[in-house]
Amino acid sequence: MRIQAAKRLMTLKIVYYGPGLSGKTTNLKALHEQMSRETRGALVQLDTETERTLFFDYFPVVLGRIAGFRVKVDFFTVPGQSFYTATRQAVLDGADGVVFVADSSSRREDANILSRDDMVRTLADMGRSLEEVPHVYQWNKRDVEDAIPVEMMRKMLNPEGAPEVEAVASEATGVIETQKLVLQSVVAAIQTELRRSRRA
Repeated sequence: MRIQAAKRLMTLKIVYYGPGLSGKTTNLKALHEQMSRETRGALVQLDTETERTLFFDYFPVVLGRIAGFRVKVDFFTVPGQSFYTATRQAVLDGADGVVFVADSSSRREDANILSRDDMVRTLADMGRSLEEVPHVYQWNKRDVEDAIPVEMMRKMLNPEGAPEVEAVASEATGVIETQKLVLQSVVAAIQTELRRSRRA
């Protein structure tokens, strides 16, 4: 969270994490398309030769107010490929909320687990635990023929019982619901922290 007191502006950072080709970029593209032109910024996309996200997609959306501050949200994706560790660390640094986008295909089971482990390890390297960070799981690609049952994905990836959404991001299904859930979790965490600071 970044505060600009003079502008009465609070900027939140939401990061979409997950294995390569799980649908992180597809999520942000679909989300961007559904935002009004008046409140959304430009979608910045940097691709590799194979059209996979290299750094991040980003756009700000102005949303409501918290404690008298206007709220702006920056949405990012991390590169899913294993050799972009440093970039993932840089993007995840300072995240107020995380969406873990899991690929429902049974062929991607190991990739999902490795990516979640990487996310937990990266947060730990920053002195943070997953439990401290508001997060949501998105079970993406629910339309594939070999989709892993949701109960199994939950057992493998969401033992902490965080909020979750079934999605087909390529059809924009579950995209807005995911965004709303993670923002609700982030705002609730901020409001809790504000109440604590007032009592202190």
